Amino acid sequence: MSNIAWPLYPPAYLGILGGGQLGRYFVQAAQDLGYQVCVLDPDPNSPAGQIAQEHLLAQYDDEDALHHMAQLCDAISTEFENVPANTIDYLIKQGVFVAPKSFAVSIAQNRIKEKEFLKICQSLMGIGPVDYAVIANDDQLKTVQESLFPGILKTAQLGYDGKGQQRVHNINELKQAWKTLGKVSCVLEKKLDLAFELSAIIARGDNDETHLLPIAQNIHENGILHLSMVPAPNLTKELQEKIHLAAHTIIRQLEYVGVLCIEFFVLKDGSLVVNEIAPRPHNSGHHTLDSCLTNQFEQQVRSLAKLPLGNSGLLSPVVMLNILGDIWFDKNTNDIRSPDWEKIFAMPYAKLHLYGKAEPKIGRKMGHINFIADSVDQALVDAKHAMDILGILSSRQ
Repeated sequence: MSNIAWPLYPPAYLGILGGGQLGRYFVQAAQDLGYQVCVLDPDPNSPAGQIAQEHLLAQYDDEDALHHMAQLCDAISTEFENVPANTIDYLIKQGVFVAPKSFAVSIAQNRIKEKEFLKICQSLMGIGPVDYAVIANDDQLKTVQESLFPGILKTAQLGYDGKGQQRVHNINELKQAWKTLGKVSCVLEKKLDLAFELSAIIARGDNDETHLLPIAQNIHENGILHLSMVPAPNLTKELQEKIHLAAHTIIRQLEYVGVLCIEFFVLKDGSLVVNEIAPRPHNSGHHTLDSCLTNQFEQQVRSLAKLPLGNSGLLSPVVMLNILGDIWFDKNTNDIRSPDWEKIFAMPYAKLHLYGKAEPKIGRKMGHINFIADSVDQALVDAKHAMDILGILSSRQ
């Protein structure tokens, strides 16, 4: 692979590690530009594998599959943060351009490393992570400060969408929660007086070109993203400037190439903290498929192929509504039936996206709808109408 001429142009082969919906949109964006795509994912029904030119059915540490992928693909990216770092390093040793590199992915894989990294960045960007304590052994458990209560205990690895987390109000509850989580390495985060959450998605090329996509304001239900609103209704100029500096600082300190999501908390006193980073496109950026000139997945393809980044300017206000598997289940009988798509398709400014997942499950992300409108308020009216049609409940209704 050492004789590759950069940038890569179609019909070169690009690879993606991971076959979920984020991988599916990467495949679509790459194919729209004329590239061919190889997906590595162990699930024979993976959403990305269904539409790729080649689907390698293997685990992420399968050297035979990785060797084949390295021979086929000129550049490879990742779909989720839990791809083993050794897999990325193996591919790089085979002469493949892999973005992001294992250094950045390994930080995002572990909340302890992530918090330590954000503390280092704090002096450069003026904001840092929430107050926290590391709990990896009994001695650290005994020294937890009372000021961190009430708090949220989170496993250092493999937690997402509210999984691997427990709320605690005192040291006794903390001890029990740590035991329940298996006494694995954890982070205790102080519970914040939260006003709202913002997410920034930023793309960076191998030449240090950067592009910050429109900042989204997010609402969660049960730890899972429910709605994203763009432009963010409560985003001030001051917050925007702080997020712009923080996003550019973080992505450069990570030496990151690709698309990175950074979640921020705005507290009721107006202060801003960094919550977490995700080394990939993000659920809160799905609105860009319909609202932006260049969506987050095309930026991922462009950065991987070392093309110039596209313009991701906002074309229209938008609200993104997540669709979970819950709506496939009849509330009276619990039988699986098809949601009322007919009424959704009758909404002229609703853009339905389904991910091609074989089986609906409670809490599983099955798709989303983007509501395009002249204002976020109008898009929210349409989103509420769709929620009524589909039987989506919200604590904010």
